[in-house]
Amino acid sequence: MPHLSRLTSLALAIALLGGPHLLQAAETPPAAAIANDKAPLPLDELRTFAEVMDRIKAAYVEPVSDKTLLENAIKGMLSNLDPHSAYLDPQTFRELQESTSGEFGGLGIEVGMEDGFVKVVSPIDDTPASKAGIQPGDLIVKIDGQPTKGLSMVEAVDKMRGEAGSKILLTLVREGGKPFDVELTRAVIKVRSVKSQLLEDGYGYVRISQFQVNTGEEVGKALNKLRKDNGKKLRGLVLDLRNNPGGVLQAAVEVSDHFLKKGLIVYTEGRIANSELRFSADPADASEGVPLVVLINGGSASASEIVAGALQDHKRGVLMGTDSFGKGSVQTVLPLNNDSALKLTTALYYTPNGRSIQAQGIVPDIEVARAKLTREQDDANIKEADLQGHLGNGNGGADKPSQGKASKPERPQDDDYQLSQALNLLKGLSVTRGD
Repeated sequence: MPHLSRLTSLALAIALLGGPHLLQAAETPPAAAIANDKAPLPLDELRTFAEVMDRIKAAYVEPVSDKTLLENAIKGMLSNLDPHSAYLDPQTFRELQESTSGEFGGLGIEVGMEDGFVKVVSPIDDTPASKAGIQPGDLIVKIDGQPTKGLSMVEAVDKMRGEAGSKILLTLVREGGKPFDVELTRAVIKVRSVKSQLLEDGYGYVRISQFQVNTGEEVGKALNKLRKDNGKKLRGLVLDLRNNPGGVLQAAVEVSDHFLKKGLIVYTEGRIANSELRFSADPADASEGVPLVVLINGGSASASEIVAGALQDHKRGVLMGTDSFGKGSVQTVLPLNNDSALKLTTALYYTPNGRSIQAQGIVPDIEVARAKLTREQDDANIKEADLQGHLGNGNGGADKPSQGKASKPERPQDDDYQLSQALNLLKGLSVTRGD
């Protein structure tokens, strides 16, 4: 089943699966498509493999079963292809299937490998990892005191798995600084993939934390609710894809389709027949053509990049933030007879204009780095309307004295510089249109 998981998920399972319409194709391994290219078996290499296996069984310091040796050989074969191909044992395969339902156990971190260390690419919203302040780019150098250097991705993930409620100690390095420890409590991760609210009158906000099977439908509902809450058509919308590790391919297509009326959304190319797919938009537009700003950053990957790339190529919205992660490959999950599976990279995906994002990422139209917002207080300022005996306004209208220290409800944009800039851009566009 083709999917666009950026990385192994510490949440804790491989992060993503393909859409339902792709499931049947995945259940029939594409052996027929490859059969025509079959070369004779490399007998000399197979003899060497058998000899090495015999030597290990006879001479290794401890007995090793055939099953262990063969599984390790398979894992090595796949892990040396690329960072995203892997052998999924029965338990890992089950967790992969469960993860797309939005509820699974773990810490809530999407990770990759860098220089032999486990690297955090994005914490998932409202999980132990995000609540503990773990950030994209953090290197996990130790797990419960044991160094991660030299561990494979699967081995590192296995060490971080555990029962909900159990503790785990991660040693992190941030931006080349000194190592520091973070203790987390494992939990059942219930990922709510879509959140939405009105930022101000006329301006909506939709946050997608992960692309799950029902994300497209949830975004449609969110757009309808925002329009209903606003009482009329929105003047602007922010689509937040920051720290979104990707997900179900079909969900990315459905989300893009909510904002596009026509044209290609994404296409994939690979060696096997069913890896070449094309997805186009239908004429319906759930967003009603509302001005759009899309927020991305280095934690936006895979399915997130599909959406961002499609909207950018069609000039449907303004991309703001920092460069995205750059995962442009598609993985197909091929079930095996023993309840295990292969997760194999089978294709690359391309934006409507034919851009491959692999190892390059999406570059935003307007670069806005993350920053902290501090607001100056001007409550002591006195206005003309505060002065005794001031003249009235000859054009009519009420006086406007200083407001004092009236408390205001907290809003997401008050502490989020990138979001506040996105909202300001939408307001500027609204002014120039005369809304």
